[in-house]
Amino acid sequence: MDGVRTEELRDWLREYWEQVRADLDAGSYRPQPVRRVTIPKPGGGERMLGVPTALDRLIQQALAQVLTPVFDPHFSGASFGFRPGKSAHQAVRAARRAIADGHRWVVDVDLDRFFDRVNHDMVMARLARKVKDRQVLKLVRRFLEAGVMIDGVKLPVAEGTPQGSPLSPLLSNIMLDELDRELFERGHRFVRYADDLRVFVRSERAAQRVLDSITKVVEKRLRLKVNREKSSVSRASKATLLGFGFYFSRKGVGTRLASKSITRLKERIRELTSRRWSVAMEYRLDRLNRFITGWMGYFRLADAKRLFRDLDEWLRRRLRQIRWKEWKRPATRRTMLRKLGIPDFKAREWSSSGKGYWRIANSWILARSLPNAYWDDLGLRSLSQVYRRFSQAV
Repeated sequence: MDGVRTEELRDWLREYWEQVRADLDAGSYRPQPVRRVTIPKPGGGERMLGVPTALDRLIQQALAQVLTPVFDPHFSGASFGFRPGKSAHQAVRAARRAIADGHRWVVDVDLDRFFDRVNHDMVMARLARKVKDRQVLKLVRRFLEAGVMIDGVKLPVAEGTPQGSPLSPLLSNIMLDELDRELFERGHRFVRYADDLRVFVRSERAAQRVLDSITKVVEKRLRLKVNREKSSVSRASKATLLGFGFYFSRKGVGTRLASKSITRLKERIRELTSRRWSVAMEYRLDRLNRFITGWMGYFRLADAKRLFRDLDEWLRRRLRQIRWKEWKRPATRRTMLRKLGIPDFKAREWSSSGKGYWRIANSWILARSLPNAYWDDLGLRSLSQVYRRFSQAV
């Protein structure tokens, strides 16, 4: 918001840090308003973020590093989000164990705009139970009440902790720890990742009862709001968590990809393999490789070998149609087909074909001239290859 970029902060601090530190020690430091940014949600709609200044982020990170050892050891073992030594994969494995133990009905509790609705007084009261330093409490309160800057106008905020700040994940866990304790005391099997909560029970009737009781706790005790339209009760085979789903087989409970995860994967691959994106194939493959490696680094937990093989075939078909378009003219196509081992009479016949790019990409002529080995030689990392590599590493 103040125009200072992250890479400029070090030089700025060399000149002004002594004054900033004096203000912090005196309790007179005033955080700047956060810059309001909206990003699209995967399922539609927009998510509001609050971007602090680089200096405020530095101070918030310092606060988080001091406060985390105070609070984190006392958090529930079923809380996995934004905690040292915890991960989304651990949350999914815990959910799978609960289902395997016979808890085959899942309560999905959706906290409506959680980060925007956190009550400042309630989170400060919970913070003060373990933090006695008034200067620290005052500083955290000022960060909560710093306000937002929208189109150059500063607006006050009465509730919420901005998504995008280093301190918000810790404050959210402090706020929801009471809900974790309530679920634990009731003997429920559950998994929480930030504001993403799943409770596992043995019957549909019990699941409905749990959803109703949790809603009362969240809304009356924590003064938050449960989105009743998005909250649901479902069988474990239909439930999802952090982009994963579950299935049953003779070997037990397995982990699959949620349908929305597959949809988003294909949408991104379509962007990177668009015929309208005029870039060199080497650059395109580099972008694809980086995306596939990063995506698989997270979704490698899914048991989806066959799906990955099918997606690889679809990906290579999209790449073949790009090649066909790159060759453009019949003469160029004929020359390239001949270079790739196609007999002249067939190269002549297919180079003048009026079929569309997608149909040609699935023809035997391009399957033979641009086989899997062709793309391997160009350096394409298929989903199956990256999946095997991660599996072997584990």
